[in-house]
Amino acid sequence: MIHIVLYEPEIPQNTGNILRTCMAFDMKLHLIEPLGFYMDEKHLRRAGMDYIKDTDFTLWPDWDTFTKQNHGAYFYSTRYGRKAPDSFDFSEIKEDIYLIFGKESTGIPKEILRKDLDHCMRIPMNPAARSLNLSNCVAIVAYEVLSQRNYEQLSSVEVIKGADWLEQ
Repeated sequence: MIHIVLYEPEIPQNTGNILRTCMAFDMKLHLIEPLGFYMDEKHLRRAGMDYIKDTDFTLWPDWDTFTKQNHGAYFYSTRYGRKAPDSFDFSEIKEDIYLIFGKESTGIPKEILRKDLDHCMRIPMNPAARSLNLSNCVAIVAYEVLSQRNYEQLSSVEVIKGADWLEQ
């Protein structure tokens, strides 16, 4: 299984968008407290639309509790990473994959990153840009992992209107 982990997210709209992405990509979402918002905030509901009820997510009180109960391959998205997401081979990983993203203002703490420098990644971008929006980063990295794993268990055709809707 592929997991998205948000370390202390601060902006409800980003988390709502990520909830929607996790539902669409069949990924589990983990939220590490403290959060910068309440889970019932209207902006979170709006961004997540009606997908919130169908998204598998867990709220964790802190990083230590999360890591003690979740085992697998951890990968950290950080502006300090030295490898692009596509430099990792996600196709052969048999254990659960955890894609970890930090809070919007400060990212993932240095103390966490230092313990696993080989699994720190950076999305390549214009050198003048400090960062991308958090929900965009999640979508980019998640899509790379899914691509390498041949979009396992995801539909490649339109199921609501039908695969041949354009031809009708």
